[in-house]
Amino acid sequence: MIAGIGAVLPQFLALVVLLAAAYVPLGNWIARSYTSDKDWAIERAVYKVLRVDPNRGHNSKNYSRALLGFSLASVLVLYAVQRLQTVLPSFGNSRSAAVEPWMAFNTAASFVSNTNWQSYSGEETLSNGAQMLGLTVQNFASAAVGMCVAVALIRGIGHLGYSRDKLGTESGQHLIGNFWVDLTRGLVRILLPLSLLISFVLILGGTMQTFGSNLVSSAGVDIPRAPVASQEAIKLLGTNGGGIFGANSAHPFENPTGFTNLVEIFSLLVISFCFIRAYGVMLKSQKHAWTLLGVIGGIWTVMVALVVWAQHTTTGAAAQAAGGNLEGIEQRLGIDASALFAVSTTGTSTGAVDSMHDSYSPLGGGLLILNMLLGEIAPGGVGTGLYGLLMVAILAVFIGGLLVGRTPEFMGNKVGRKEISAVSLYILTMPVLVLVGVGASVAQRKLVELSATNFGAPGTPDNAHGLSEVLYAFTSASNNNGSAFAGLTVTEPWWQVTLGIAMLLGRFLPIVFTLYLAGSLAGQRRQATTAGSLPTSGVTFALLTIGVIVLVAALTFFPVLTLGPISEALS
Repeated sequence: MIAGIGAVLPQFLALVVLLAAAYVPLGNWIARSYTSDKDWAIERAVYKVLRVDPNRGHNSKNYSRALLGFSLASVLVLYAVQRLQTVLPSFGNSRSAAVEPWMAFNTAASFVSNTNWQSYSGEETLSNGAQMLGLTVQNFASAAVGMCVAVALIRGIGHLGYSRDKLGTESGQHLIGNFWVDLTRGLVRILLPLSLLISFVLILGGTMQTFGSNLVSSAGVDIPRAPVASQEAIKLLGTNGGGIFGANSAHPFENPTGFTNLVEIFSLLVISFCFIRAYGVMLKSQKHAWTLLGVIGGIWTVMVALVVWAQHTTTGAAAQAAGGNLEGIEQRLGIDASALFAVSTTGTSTGAVDSMHDSYSPLGGGLLILNMLLGEIAPGGVGTGLYGLLMVAILAVFIGGLLVGRTPEFMGNKVGRKEISAVSLYILTMPVLVLVGVGASVAQRKLVELSATNFGAPGTPDNAHGLSEVLYAFTSASNNNGSAFAGLTVTEPWWQVTLGIAMLLGRFLPIVFTLYLAGSLAGQRRQATTAGSLPTSGVTFALLTIGVIVLVAALTFFPVLTLGPISEALS
């Protein structure tokens, strides 16, 4: 048996059982939440405060405007919260200084874009008040925004329109929903109830939840305390990442036991997996949904096996003596649980970590980078994973149709020039941001303070690892993941600005292209499936989709992976 696979198998199977148990009920509930014509009382109150008409739908342009306007306001508010934290309620641990401007910009961009990259140590920089009033609010809001975009694309693909629109059926065919209704329902009906449930489970498992001030031990050590469980739940359920403590989910206050570790991995996967079910329910096509589930489940399973194997394959004297690559691994969790967490977090744009990815073996760390470079669609973030997967599936239909001479159609929609242009721009956004960011940073290495461990002499292992650290940083930022190879110090303005820009562009450019595609599909006439249509369900289509995912990543990133993690592994 491959080293380590047998040890991780019980945890993996337990996780699969939990996900399978949640798949149908939660997926059905997600679909019902976005298709019901009835508003809850609290939702009607929100619409009244916002002064929006829940019965009026948005076309793709108005949906995009509302989403971008909301996100811009969120960036400004979160920036202000950090700069004004000294005068805001502290809830137990006040701070004597505001967050410095460039760091505040980076953090605002990070949490609004669902990246949750942290260039600071949470327990030393932010008060509990800033954490709760600023970061936690965006943990909910940014996750709900991603879900909105996924639902809008589903409506466009299925020509579902917006049945509550007062303008009539004909106009409704060009509508993709109401952003404010979708945002409110995602928060009230899905994220808030699940967060309360997971918070309760984490508290039972020993995760801290207190508003008490910090403690000072008899040895004079300051012990930070905070309402951890409530923020831990939404950071994982919303595939946000980040954390109150700098050690993140490796900290015993955030993740004290193997039980809480399994709960946290389940939390960061469950909504993304169940969104596939919601997609199938809304389009009344479960065969297609099962095919997509097989695609993401297969990639996730293979990556778990590879990373576990890489971490058990010892290459140095210390690792051989320890029986595995234990550097950066919490001993209460072990290699297997840490590798399972690492693959799940890099595959869902979460960014939470229970081990130091920078300490992984060169091959293990390289696989984590590759997991993000595949597009983070296995299963991807909440909402973002689904619409990213659908973009790849549409590209697969287009390529497959060209190869076999069949009509490029996807779920009864023609894939024409406008549609494939939107898909292509979506696919190209992340690679451009990653490669330009890495290239520009390496070119500026003499102008930016980098330690010798980050960039050694050309051709040395340190040089390869330094490139891997920069590659990981821009891959994480552009994919809105948030995890890091922490050996790279990113507090200088160059990193704060460039990574912040990568986060914003990596989040909102794909959203604009996705909503444009949704509007384009919604304006089409639904095509009847014929013998000339390429099937979008079954093993053949699943393999075609996986092939497109791997081929795009391989052709795009193989050179830089060769110079970084592959070179380091071979050395």
